Amino acid sequence: MTGFVAVGLDGSEESLAAAHWAAREALLRKVPLRLVHARQWSAPRDLAHLTSAEKRSRWAEKLLRDVANELRDSHPDLDIDTESHDDPPSKALASVADSADMLVLGSRGHGTLLGFVLGSVGMAVIHSTERPVVLVRAGEDGTPHSQSHDADREVVVGVDVGRPCDALLVFAFEEAARRSCTLRALHSWAPPQLAGYGAAYDPELHAQRETAAKTGLDELLKPWREKYPGVNVVARAAEGRTAWQLVEAGAEAGLVVVGRRIRRSPVGAHVGPITHAVLHHTRAPVAVVAHQ
Repeated sequence: MTGFVAVGLDGSEESLAAAHWAAREALLRKVPLRLVHARQWSAPRDLAHLTSAEKRSRWAEKLLRDVANELRDSHPDLDIDTESHDDPPSKALASVADSADMLVLGSRGHGTLLGFVLGSVGMAVIHSTERPVVLVRAGEDGTPHSQSHDADREVVVGVDVGRPCDALLVFAFEEAARRSCTLRALHSWAPPQLAGYGAAYDPELHAQRETAAKTGLDELLKPWREKYPGVNVVARAAEGRTAWQLVEAGAEAGLVVVGRRIRRSPVGAHVGPITHAVLHHTRAPVAVVAHQ
């Protein structure tokens, strides 16, 4: 680990929820928490009266100070520092993330079905850093939607048996170990395309596919179970769309872990369709882990 958890603050309820989530994460990791604000951020409140850079700077300093004090009241043992940047938020946050254990951001939510709304800043940061980025949605009271560090809340991770990813599994197992909670590992596969009109569903073939998938998942997880003997792992292999199975499993989870392949693309930020769907439809905090 590199030594601290960072969280982006713009004064919105979502960023305040992210700060509370990040504080608990920093305590679990036994590292400091760093509150980060970019002065060029479009703040959620009406700042028309802040007609000068000096006034906006004072507003930012007060925001950081007030949130730091609030978190110190809740977590007196937590080491907290603050940073204010003149760079655009995506650039400032990506720079901070590159030297952090993880970066935590708030995401707008519009009801239980829509989950996250991932804005341009969040997408740009996810694409610009190879460090884990966690998106936290605020509940109606402004607190994190899922009190995700409760011991009875699972960590959920999607596993591709055909293309396993060590970075994803390390992150998921370590998060479950810190929380002393269950890790639910999900693998799914798409149903076969029927050859023609009226083709019959074959239950025997389905059972064979399910058995093979479960065996492959268990074999993949075996060395990880041995490495993390204290983590209770629940493995499930099922036919269906991976994204929606993750969304369903994450409904009451403490954290959902998904991956993002590192790409050097000239067309801008991109995450895969599964990660995109999970980000936009899951109510629990979502950790995006970059990998090759």
